[in-house]
Amino acid sequence: MNVYLTFDVEVWCNDWTQLDARFPASFERYVYGRSARGSYALPQTLDILGQHGLRGVFFVEPLFSARFGAQYLETIVSMIRAAGQDVQLHLHPEWTDEIRPALLADVSRKRQHLIHYSADEQTQLIAFGKRALEAAGAGIVDAFRAGSYAADAGTYQALARNGIAIDSSLNEIAAISGADLPAPLRYATARQVGSVCAFPVTVFRDGLGRLRPAQIGACSFAELRDALASAHDLGCQHFVIVSHNFEMLKPGRSDPDNTVVRRFERLCQLLASRSADYRVGSFAQDVTPSREESRPSVHAWSTGLRLTEQAMRRLAEWV
Repeated sequence: MNVYLTFDVEVWCNDWTQLDARFPASFERYVYGRSARGSYALPQTLDILGQHGLRGVFFVEPLFSARFGAQYLETIVSMIRAAGQDVQLHLHPEWTDEIRPALLADVSRKRQHLIHYSADEQTQLIAFGKRALEAAGAGIVDAFRAGSYAADAGTYQALARNGIAIDSSLNEIAAISGADLPAPLRYATARQVGSVCAFPVTVFRDGLGRLRPAQIGACSFAELRDALASAHDLGCQHFVIVSHNFEMLKPGRSDPDNTVVRRFERLCQLLASRSADYRVGSFAQDVTPSREESRPSVHAWSTGLRLTEQAMRRLAEWV
């Protein structure tokens, strides 16, 4: 089974006011996450992957750098590439109206999601982002993920126009993800949407019967382990895991979140030790679209561990 460890790499100022004043500290936290224990944003993520010989896919958001300077994007890309990891395109068009000169004709208001733009506008934004990443040293950009999973039929037209053959934007849990696509295209694994091969984020059924995406910060290690094993036993061909550059940090701080750090380390150990069953790497353009597959599921006690972890983390923050 092909397993894709994907990371959405973003920089946020946590408010749209006083951007210039907020940006230096925000860049420092989101990219480095320095603390007395180390740098648990990108550096530690890359280090843990390297320790276990795993290759991830880093979907890097470039529009912020059009507001603050290309050197910031170059810093991010060079870190990831130096670690031997894959850099691909991620877009949060919330930045569009902050950029001068304007990228589009109509930037009079903030439109949060890519689906709020026409296919032609999406084509322009994706083209700009692709050029920015490649100019920053990313290599060939041929895969994409929309910010907040907000892709629609226009997104796939725009990707095809820009020669991007792979997408991993679709997420069954997000109502705004692929809302105008037929359900089988939205949620099945590795299906063609026009000329683009779509790899949806893996969604499993947790121990309480609820649907949950395979996200490192939102699942217990036991749930991820069970979901992988279940997908493998069901004969699934692809398993897409999501994380972020800041996911090992405590909310709003640069201190590491020990629970998520241990979870990520254990997941990487598992994947490295089961290389015969789990092939971890980049997306491939020549993958044959998969048949409809059964949904992975996990044991109730694995979900119970997540709920216990969440309760303990909230208690620790409260005291």
